[in-house]
Order: sequence, then C-alpha cells, then structure tokens
Amino acid sequence: MTIRIGTSERAGTFNSQGLTLKTIFEKHKSLKPIYVLESNSASIENASRLHAGEIEFGFMASNWIGRAKNGEAPFVQPIDIRMVAPMNAGPMFFITRSDSGIYSVSGLRGRRVAVGMEASGMVQHAHNIFGVLGMTFSDFTPVYLDFAVGAEALAKGEVDAQFQCPIPNKVMTELAAKVDLRVLPYAASDLEALVKAVPYYRSTMMRKGAIRGLTVDVPQIAVVNILATHARMPEAIVRDAVAAILAGAEELGRLNNLFVGLSDLFAPLRSRGPAALEYGGVPLHPGALRAYREAGLVAPAARS
Repeated sequence: MTIRIGTSERAGTFNSQGLTLKTIFEKHKSLKPIYVLESNSASIENASRLHAGEIEFGFMASNWIGRAKNGEAPFVQPIDIRMVAPMNAGPMFFITRSDSGIYSVSGLRGRRVAVGMEASGMVQHAHNIFGVLGMTFSDFTPVYLDFAVGAEALAKGEVDAQFQCPIPNKVMTELAAKVDLRVLPYAASDLEALVKAVPYYRSTMMRKGAIRGLTVDVPQIAVVNILATHARMPEAIVRDAVAAILAGAEELGRLNNLFVGLSDLFAPLRSRGPAALEYGGVPLHPGALRAYREAGLVAPAARS
C-alpha cells in the first residue's frame, strides 16, 4: 500500500519530521512505498487531505484534531479522524533581532510580525496568544510568510519579529548563525494566563544555549504535535506504523533532534490508558491501540 505523509511547507518542522519518519517506515515492507508531501497550511490541510483520501497519515498540532473531528471552523464538515501517535512537544516563540529594541511579547504592539502562512496553524496560535494578552492583529502588522521566507525577512530588517516553532529547526539554526537574535519572554502572569486559558498549551523552557545567543533560560509555551490518520485506514497498516515509531524512537531522536524525548510522550499511556493520547476527544485508531497494547504501554482488553 502506498503511504503518503502530509507535512508542512518545505523546511518547516513537520516536513523535517516527515522526512525522518520516512527513513524509519522504509525499513518495513508493509509501509512502502512512502511519499512525503508538503503543505501550505499544515494541520488544517492535512486533516482535509485525510478526509479526501489524498494522504494516509498527516502531521497536525493537537489543538486542531478535535476541531477536525467535530467539523468546527475552519473545517466545513466533521472528519472521521483518528489519533496515531504524538510526535513532539516543542516551544512556540517570538524572536527579534537583538538590536530591535523589543524586549517582550507585549512589546510587539505597532511592529511588523511574520506570523506564518495566512491559512496556517501558526497564525491561529498567534490569534490565541495575542487574544489572551488583550491584543488583536490590528495592534501590529501581521506579515504572512512561511518559516524560511520570514526568517530571511527578519535578517534583512523587513519585519521586526517572527513567530517560530519549535527548536531545533534548520531555519532557526541558520538564522541564529548569521543574525544576533533575542527570544522574547512573557510576563509571568501572561504565561500563566495562556496555559490556563488554552487547554492544549503547556509551559516549557527554552534552555540557554539552545540557539546561538540564548544565554538564559526563557519560559515559553508549547503544544503537542501529533500524527493522525483516517478511520478508513487498515488496522494492520496503522499497527505497523506505530510499532515502527515505538521501536525506532531513539533512532528518530538521533536522526532529528525534534524527536528527542519522543518516548516520554508515550509514558502517560501506562497510567491513563488510551485517553492519554486522545487529544480533543479523538480516539486512537484501532491499529494504534493494538500496537500500544503489544508494546505493553496499554493493558490488554478485558475478556468478556
């Protein structure tokens, strides 16, 4: 069976992860041939492509999967989507040039901010964040550029800040190598308000040294990114995909730092069962549940 994986724009984090996942899947005969497809709007487009049968697996941010299931905006109809596996939980953050005179997220009022492609999940995250902070897109100038183009615009001074996620990523690493950057912090009360107001956000720490010029730990927010599929997918294929991910978790981390700590994201299955990964109320695909049971992460089903 042909396996098509929906990711993000070229050089985006989902695209990077999808290409790495391909190398793990290719070791399994049942998961070949594999194609990694780019996307201009990542989570939203990938959910729609799952519905249309255009891909077999899609990367998504966990905040979108429940909306896709329920047919909530921007989705025009419910999608019979299913959870497969968490992929990473990394920080989302605003960066600026160190000479910009901007020292916090609240300092972005009146500035030009590259927030991502207009239909992307990043733009929706930006709306969430600024909404909690009491700001709207009319309080600054949103500039709709993908990660790579946005980074170049920041380097040239064509925008004052960029919304990035997560680290490490190639675009961020290359930008930090040629431009002195500042990661913008939140006021402690703002960060607390964000985590309280948005259930799929969690607090995290960008550690000093994570990128060139980051000399102190900076608290940020993170969202769990996941791999999804459609209910129509054969159980055996999804089972083999999840088994490959579980067996290859350490190798994935060696090949791509975005996967470092992947095994930790499966740990809650042991205490909470399948609900630990059913973000937005979206159930695990039966094939995924079978793989987690076979791996000893979920207790065997009770016999009637």
